[in-house]
Amino acid sequence: MIKPEKTINGTKWIETIQINAEERATLEDQYGIDEDIIEYVTDNDESTNYVYDINEDDQLFIFLAPYALDNDALRYITQPFGMLLHKGVLFTFNQSNIPEVNTALYSALDNPEVKSVDAFILETLFTVVVSFIPISRAITKKRNYLDKMLNRKTKNSDLVSLSYLQQTLTFLSSAVQINLSELDRLPKTHFGVGADQDKIDLFEDVQIEGEQVQRMFEIETQVVDRIDHTFNNLANNNLNDTMKFLTIWSLTMAVPTIITGFYGMNVKLPLAGMQYAWMMTLGISVALIVAMLIMLKVWRKM
Repeated sequence: MIKPEKTINGTKWIETIQINAEERATLEDQYGIDEDIIEYVTDNDESTNYVYDINEDDQLFIFLAPYALDNDALRYITQPFGMLLHKGVLFTFNQSNIPEVNTALYSALDNPEVKSVDAFILETLFTVVVSFIPISRAITKKRNYLDKMLNRKTKNSDLVSLSYLQQTLTFLSSAVQINLSELDRLPKTHFGVGADQDKIDLFEDVQIEGEQVQRMFEIETQVVDRIDHTFNNLANNNLNDTMKFLTIWSLTMAVPTIITGFYGMNVKLPLAGMQYAWMMTLGISVALIVAMLIMLKVWRKM
């Protein structure tokens, strides 16, 4: 979808969301955007990047934003969005229709302090970076809940939730780190040449916020990994306790089986002719079982 043109202090803004083949052709024919650039900026597998075409004087920005697969389960991946400055016109590409990107664009548009297209781009990037923070806080809340479950019965659903947190943290922490690397590089590119004090301040704001988000995700990743390690240790300990109980139980049951097996043979055996021979075999079995349990206890196998 190509939305109607808007203006940012005199600069045209063309917003696109999930464009189809016909709309791609419109961008090529009507605005003269090269087909390769459209393919590049709408590729969902692209990573963060900044490209400056010295011949066309075009500037292309690609950054990663959080994309929710399941809000309730906190399952997130990241998807790219793009901004292209082409012949004095700003084009934005949100091929995955990421809500956080839409919010960031219109937040920058409505900001009275945004007085240039460069400020609009940086303000958008700032809001996208900030959009990672609520997700980090939700992960912290979920992590605290799972941590409390360690003192109770471990459920498969808790393990699945922990796995989702690890997957989400892997995607988001990687995206935050890549975004921050590009934000640190951006002032040294053509986009940062001749920047005035206001633009320099915006660069610093975005970088500081990016570093804060990066630290938040680094801490969460470490804590969640430790919780996962604890879950695994508890599961292994529970399995060891179960196997120990079953082993002792099987040894205990083997003793009367051996004794009764001997006296079940059709041959003459000692004491077999006595009136209470069955009670004696029972007593022998109990005595051997007790002796075996005492030995296991002495040898610290119980």
